[in-house]
Amino acid sequence: MGGRVFVSIGMSLDGYVAGPNARPGNPLGDGGMKIHRWLYEVEAWRERQSLGGGGRSASGEIVEENFARAGAYVMGRRMFDEGEADWPDPPPFRAPVFVLTHTPRGPWERGGGTTFHFVTHGAHEALEQAREAAGEKDVQIAGGAETVRQYLNAGLVDELEVHLAPLVLGSGVRLLDGVDPEIALAPERTVGTGEVTHIRYRVSRGRAPGH
Repeated sequence: MGGRVFVSIGMSLDGYVAGPNARPGNPLGDGGMKIHRWLYEVEAWRERQSLGGGGRSASGEIVEENFARAGAYVMGRRMFDEGEADWPDPPPFRAPVFVLTHTPRGPWERGGGTTFHFVTHGAHEALEQAREAAGEKDVQIAGGAETVRQYLNAGLVDELEVHLAPLVLGSGVRLLDGVDPEIALAPERTVGTGEVTHIRYRVSRGRAPGH
């Protein structure tokens, strides 16, 4: 039996995961990088970016945990296009990545165990391939927002972890716009620091009790 399917994503207090005008050369849009300010000095993240330094913290332990559990990733083509130019080699994933796309393309092999596979037959097919590649480990739906919503609405996500940054972005791309209100989110873990609050929810179908 395979592992779980999880999302781990940064978000502003007003619900945005990216600013306006996101595109290659402006990943996460105008102001969107501020959502992840807490992450940039985390040792585990910096190591995956082929950078030195950084510190250890409760946030760092969560980053390490997520990297360790992910045996494969799924992402949308827009996220891939925005990140392709900026990811180092080896990229931070160190595992197979399955990219949802309408444009066929052969696998792109990078260092560290990362190969990007381009899947043209939809979200279910991409997840099936990711599960097979991950084996007993978990699959992370990496983003962006449209891809996360697609998997949430299909009932294919087991855990949603939000890294809530204490800022108001004001405009951009909201994570939960268009998500089926019948999805129930039950908090499993909350870890707060001075820079971010990590909230992990168990995801299921049907309204939460009392609704």
